[in-house]
Amino acid sequence: MTSPDTPDALAPGAPGALRPRLPSPLREVTDERFARHGVRLLLKRDDLIHPELIGNKWRKLAPNLRAAAGRTVLTFGGAYSNHLRATATAGRLLDLPTIGVVRGQELADRPLNPSLAQCAADGMRLHFVDRSTYRRKGEPETLAAILRATAGEDAYVVPEGGSNSLAVRGCTALGEELSDHGGIDVAAIACGTGGTLAGLAAGLAPGQRALGIPVLKGGFLGAEVRTLQAEAFGGPRGDWSLDDRFHFGGYARTPPELDAFAADFERRHGLPVERLYVAKLLYGLVVLAEEDAFPRGTTIAAVVTGRPLAKT
Repeated sequence: MTSPDTPDALAPGAPGALRPRLPSPLREVTDERFARHGVRLLLKRDDLIHPELIGNKWRKLAPNLRAAAGRTVLTFGGAYSNHLRATATAGRLLDLPTIGVVRGQELADRPLNPSLAQCAADGMRLHFVDRSTYRRKGEPETLAAILRATAGEDAYVVPEGGSNSLAVRGCTALGEELSDHGGIDVAAIACGTGGTLAGLAAGLAPGQRALGIPVLKGGFLGAEVRTLQAEAFGGPRGDWSLDDRFHFGGYARTPPELDAFAADFERRHGLPVERLYVAKLLYGLVVLAEEDAFPRGTTIAAVVTGRPLAKT
């Protein structure tokens, strides 16, 4: 059997610890909120790619883990970062050291929340920095100081959210999988840092378009997606757009209205709905359908990028 810390362990069909289930399943759901507007809803179940390293996190991390080639992986995220948790999981599965640089020095003296506790349980070494330093993490001097402070000078650095050119190219496979299914008009996805949307749009077929629902407020994501596509492909790729109305106040904000919507969707369709990304995507699609934003006869594939964090 191939050693799990070799690149082959990350390849589709390989016997290693990160062997994925690809292509991920596509399931049609019957929901009158779409049907009465003549719209079909399919769920692209990327949450079933891998039992532990789920959704777009597998697609974005796998090429970066190959590039790391056994080195310590250092990356960044907030207190509830799915990306930090996925990186920690990958480190455990591959016996690979990981360092998580967490936004918020004040968190260092508090009990770990369930997300960060899971990171620590998976062996990730957590390093907390103040928010000003975190905002400057992309500056060479600041990054060098962080690497020194974590004894990570030789680490392979993955950006916040895992979005870099390798990750974007890895996510083109998601678009290609959807392009193989005739009749899909719109591929919709919740967005954090924009890397998955950038790759998804590039992999779709002509005539298909990608729709991103940002889960952070600020209206900055369009520029990020364009930059990522330029880095990955040398220029723009595919037909994509963003709708910034459904962030519910920002990342990790899940007010009662959103939680009630997610619980109702779970009852209707038997699908556990992750609140930080997937619930906002599905809520946005329901609103857009009610607004007749999709022509009758449209088929939407909503990408389920994650599942709820297990309660401990």
